[in-house]
Amino acid sequence: MISKPRELIVLRLAIPILVLAGLLTNADVLRGQTQLAQATPAKAEKEKTYKESPFFESQEPIEVTLTTNIGKIRGDKGDNPPWRTATLTYKGADGNPVSVPIEARTRGIWRLKRCDFPPMRLNFSGETSKGSIFHHLDKPKLVSYCQDRDNYEQYILEEFQLYRVLQLLTPMSHKARLLKFTYADSGSGKVRARRYGFIIEEPSAMAARLGGKVMEQKGALPGDLDPFQDALFGVFQYMIGNTDFSEAALHNVELPLIYNGTPRKERLDMARVALERVDLADRMNHKPNELSGGQRQRVAIARALVNNPSIILADEPTGNLDSQTSEEIMRFFGELNLQGNTIILVTHEHDIAEHAHRVLHILDGRINLDERR
Repeated sequence: MISKPRELIVLRLAIPILVLAGLLTNADVLRGQTQLAQATPAKAEKEKTYKESPFFESQEPIEVTLTTNIGKIRGDKGDNPPWRTATLTYKGADGNPVSVPIEARTRGIWRLKRCDFPPMRLNFSGETSKGSIFHHLDKPKLVSYCQDRDNYEQYILEEFQLYRVLQLLTPMSHKARLLKFTYADSGSGKVRARRYGFIIEEPSAMAARLGGKVMEQKGALPGDLDPFQDALFGVFQYMIGNTDFSEAALHNVELPLIYNGTPRKERLDMARVALERVDLADRMNHKPNELSGGQRQRVAIARALVNNPSIILADEPTGNLDSQTSEEIMRFFGELNLQGNTIILVTHEHDIAEHAHRVLHILDGRINLDERR
């Protein structure tokens, strides 16, 4: 016997959910900051000292030239790579070039093994950076391009924006600053590439800014962490997973199963089934930038389906799609509904709401109309 389909419910909001959540989150953070400042005035002095470092005070991108032996850097893929001599050069406030002697070495795991140009750590320790914009930096991470192609540079820009978004949500996160690099190979005397990259605030600097300290402790459990910050970070990690444009559709769908500990063979089988269910069996190994808007949305739907939920939450799934693709996605939601899934969908569009069996109109945080069809 086929059971009666569960309802497709559409919520029409005056304020998008994510915007409202962001406002509430910022309010909570500000309250927490006020309490911290009142309870521990000494920590405010540490924050003031940290702000003397000029580098993260501006979000203006800086054009710099990184000169090092790129051939040797690319070969440093071991667990304990050497520090290589390098120089950072940029245009000072007076228009004259400023050269800062530094050291650089490779770091990372996945990108180190697979990227044409590896991620690095830069060493500014000592007095060589005094008087430059890099003064007071110690050994920050440099996030650089993986492949010398425009789509990979776009991944870097997207990742940088995620750091900025997290900074808007909470001060308990790493600051980052964007740079437009010219990568010059001292070994050959040639320019290797011109690509964006960014430098991330070090854990010790973030601790000083927040009046805390870096804990040299491995294996921390959820109970060891502040509940609010733990939850916020967990949500943000999920957001990063949802915007992983560097991985194929199959891996994007596999992500929720990785987080819940499903064994590799089982999760790959489940991810394939989910993609087949949304008619993307022939696009499993394509990256999101190789898919149409509708196909990318179906990848997101497959990711939502992979754990076989009875309820699917869809926040404006047609917001960035043309009318034809929007109808395609809504027809697919209708098919899922007939298969027994409850769909709760948020939209501002009247024509999208027309697909639902029930529509709740929300204004100023209250339900002001409940339509059943």
